[in-house]
Amino acid sequence: MTTNIAGVISVVFFYIIILAVGIWAGKKKKTPGSDLEESEEVMLAGRNIGMFVGIFTMTATWVGGGYINGTAEALYNNGIVWCQAPVGYAMSLIIGGLFFANKMREEGYVTMLDPFQDLFGSRMGGLLFIPALCGEVFWSAAILAALGATVSVIIDMDNNTSIILSACIALFYTLFGGLYSVAYTDVIQLFCIFIGLWLCIPFSLTNSAVGSLALKDTDWIGTVEPSAVGQYMDYGLLLVLGGIPWQVYFQRVLSSKTAFRAQLLSYVAAFGCIIMAIPPMIIGAVAKATDLKFFFFVAWNETDFPGPLPLDADHTSLVLPMVLQYLTPAAVSFVGLGAVSAAVMSSSDSSILSAASMFARNIYKLIIRQNASEREIIWVMKFAIVFVGIMATAMALTVKSIYGLWYLSSDLVYVVLFPQLVCVVYFKKFCNTYGSLSAYVIGFLLRALGGEEIVGLPAVIKYPFYREETAEQLFPFRTLAMLMSLTTLLSVSRTSKWLFETGRIPPQMDIFHCVVNIPDDILKVQEPQEGEMSVLNAHLTKTYQSEMNGRVNPALTLSSDEAESDTPNNMPIPPPPYSAKPPSQNTTNF
Repeated sequence: MTTNIAGVISVVFFYIIILAVGIWAGKKKKTPGSDLEESEEVMLAGRNIGMFVGIFTMTATWVGGGYINGTAEALYNNGIVWCQAPVGYAMSLIIGGLFFANKMREEGYVTMLDPFQDLFGSRMGGLLFIPALCGEVFWSAAILAALGATVSVIIDMDNNTSIILSACIALFYTLFGGLYSVAYTDVIQLFCIFIGLWLCIPFSLTNSAVGSLALKDTDWIGTVEPSAVGQYMDYGLLLVLGGIPWQVYFQRVLSSKTAFRAQLLSYVAAFGCIIMAIPPMIIGAVAKATDLKFFFFVAWNETDFPGPLPLDADHTSLVLPMVLQYLTPAAVSFVGLGAVSAAVMSSSDSSILSAASMFARNIYKLIIRQNASEREIIWVMKFAIVFVGIMATAMALTVKSIYGLWYLSSDLVYVVLFPQLVCVVYFKKFCNTYGSLSAYVIGFLLRALGGEEIVGLPAVIKYPFYREETAEQLFPFRTLAMLMSLTTLLSVSRTSKWLFETGRIPPQMDIFHCVVNIPDDILKVQEPQEGEMSVLNAHLTKTYQSEMNGRVNPALTLSSDEAESDTPNNMPIPPPPYSAKPPSQNTTNF
């Protein structure tokens, strides 16, 4: 295999630009020793993301290498009606903005898992960290693997070399600048995607090997068979609702200056998702027209494509890079390759940072070492960035069914995390740890027992309309599992609360200490969040306290010394509403 030097130069050029922007953006962090040189500065860019950069980085939540490659592949295989990701992810951003962004940002959380741990306890939050981590890592590994295949098609570079190079660059600037670097490189990367793909479209459309795009000649619309309606709805709801409980989304929400801006960015990014899907859709239609032109004479014969014809499952995922390589001039295809490479890094750096943020705060800080200093958390986060990046790269190099693993983990995010997110945001009074754990187990089992053919997981439960010949579940079993998980969470929480409070189960059996057998409450003190607490004096701190029913509400408290100095003599100082222990003591909540 001979490496295309000109193609390598074009890729290196794009990478140098992205790396330079990432390093420059990292310098926007506060100087060492300042009040904001803390974990939030790295994780959330000091909650100071501007409108312009915010729009691009919020759009990049979903628009990446998997998005543009998958859109072209879906249209090529089954037509535009099965190309659900653009509309599905756009709707997830709209629903996330309407119902979740405002509430999460107003509470001043640092990660998506904070409300879970506040309500259900640190260890239950750690359990919920597993599907969130798997989703981020598998997604990053899948798109790195896709990049390796893409580069090998266009410039004949070794797969492993391109994967390792891309991962190292994304790791370096993410490690250097945190969310600042990720957000500012998103701007460059989205520009590269949009301009690079649109530049390739005129050349591919006018290539002599491309047939007519008229519907009578090329069915790029597609159809949904009546038997597949349930499956179609299942996939659609998975994208819409399952696209919300991701740290990569809430990291952008929580980095916004205000709750209103977080909502606004979600709405604008939804529009951006649709716009960014247009070029890969056109490219998918072009590939389909090329395939049909010489249907009886071996498609793509007028090009130099050496692969199997018609395209097999291993090659349909490469529809977009194949169009760039075989239907456009070399110089144009190199620009398109830069766009694809930029798209991949746009996704992988965000996922790596998101997973590392959750580990550093929700696992290390809140479970392992509650007394850890901010500097210690930052170092743990940096080590986590390196570890997650290495793990994703290793998977991209070795695991053959990465996409299958990501499909399965995405399903678990939908089935397990979405019901819990709804409850911690809207039904705090009706939930406790018993319900959360039960819902976790039920949702996981119903989804896993439904099988996943792509990773060789057999279907133990064959839901209605199961198709034996293809091992497909045509029934919307993912949505059923999600609804059962939600129902279980609420019903078990309600039942356990009633059993304990009526004395039918003795208090000492409340092993999770969230209903009646509750030790002295523990204050978990956090710094006030910029923009949300500006009406309060600077010495106020935001605290979360456990109530007798296991839920957690924010309370504003003054330190005793400051209260005595700032409270007028004729006004009594109210006692604290709950007894408290120093934050250094461990919680006994599960």
